Amino acid sequence: MSSFTAACVQITSKGDVQENLAAATALIRKAAAAGADLITTPEVTNMLEPNKAKARAQAQLQEEDVTLRAFRDLASETGVWILAGSLVIKKPDDDRLANRSVLIRPDGEIAATYDKIHMFDVELDTGESHKESRAYAPGDTARLAETPWGLLGMTVCYDVRFAHLYQQLALGGAGIVTVPAAFTATTGDAHWHTLLRARAIENGCFVIAPAQCGQHSEKRFTYGHSLIIDPWGKVLADGGEDPGIITAHIDMDQVARRRQQIPNLRNIRDFRLAGPEAATKAAE
Repeated sequence: MSSFTAACVQITSKGDVQENLAAATALIRKAAAAGADLITTPEVTNMLEPNKAKARAQAQLQEEDVTLRAFRDLASETGVWILAGSLVIKKPDDDRLANRSVLIRPDGEIAATYDKIHMFDVELDTGESHKESRAYAPGDTARLAETPWGLLGMTVCYDVRFAHLYQQLALGGAGIVTVPAAFTATTGDAHWHTLLRARAIENGCFVIAPAQCGQHSEKRFTYGHSLIIDPWGKVLADGGEDPGIITAHIDMDQVARRRQQIPNLRNIRDFRLAGPEAATKAAE
């Protein structure tokens, strides 16, 4: 199967798991009715709770998570693939949580999971700061998943700033990468479109990036603009700033064609870093 319809669900998750689930479910059904074969939701779909203690209290183990159970039932009911972009999941062996992306088959079974590797620990010049590693344990494994349309590489949000991850997924065979996100309004306006288009162009792959949007709490705003991008860097669909869905036709034959035109993945060469700065950095 060389083509399919992809959809991004764009929502404004807050601290109430049931309200978030209701909003996401309605839009997943809408996307399925529009003919989507793969429906993706944003990072932290089940809750975006700024209070770490409250988030920890609400989080559930993967096998118990109510949002994941509901999405598995939805996949079975609608006969579509669903990517729960990421869910806040309790880890049995760590006080911190997992920021976990879950790919669900049309029969409701879990095809693959991926724990976000790169933690968003930053202080912005606006005074906004985030220390994701305090609440979340980073993953340590990149993930490829089999789909009817080829291999899919799973990533989450801040991962998009680490180009080597996407190159490794592409070298591993991924023709599609997913980037569910809750990008801040500040960094989103500056970098979101550019980073995602770059990852598509560099790797000759489709990028599907469902995003959170709007105001989640007193101090938390996200950028929105869910994107579906083709291997040439063309934006096929943009979700704008409000909740809703976007869809786009994905022609997987484009992947081989664009990689033939720009064969950079085949032209990679090993090299060494020389010069006075290299010795200093290596010693640090």
